[in-house]
Amino acid sequence: MHFVEPFFEWRDFYIAAEDPQSPFFEREYSEFEFEHKIYNYVIHPQWDSIGSETLFIKILFVEYDEQYAIIEMIGEWNDAIENDIMTLKRDVIEEMMDSGINKFILIGENVLNFHYSDDSYYEEWFDELEDGWVAMINFHDHVSKEFNQINLDQYFATGGELDDMDWRTMNPFQFFKKVRKLVDKRLE
Repeated sequence: MHFVEPFFEWRDFYIAAEDPQSPFFEREYSEFEFEHKIYNYVIHPQWDSIGSETLFIKILFVEYDEQYAIIEMIGEWNDAIENDIMTLKRDVIEEMMDSGINKFILIGENVLNFHYSDDSYYEEWFDELEDGWVAMINFHDHVSKEFNQINLDQYFATGGELDDMDWRTMNPFQFFKKVRKLVDKRLE
């Protein structure tokens, strides 16, 4: 897993460690020291810890005028033991929402498993978004199925074209525009 890097091609547009409004402002990274691991597997040092032992993220892009953030994830999303949604919501999402972000694109192709507990933090996040939304991009079929089995799709936009997006071929503005168009169709 240490070879799986967060997507770095948008660094000319945005770097969370250089954004004073980012939860990861002034964070320093090493290319050589592997300090984080998921179970017994070290992960690339560019991933950001959210305080979970199994789920790490990278804020790839934030656009404050358009009020959106693109976040890549890696690991196991475990609400049953780690309460990852609470940690993510309280320590990252709420800080971003305080800066005006109300649209979140979560890229989950590196999320290996999902373990459910309850939906209170998902409902809270949904209720606090007002005119915003959360779109789930490229999660594995078995993870998406788990989301849908417990009806988390009532809080997040999932499935269809969102499950198979070639997002790395776009710049962040094009990617957001495409996701927004898909989500807006669902909300109409």
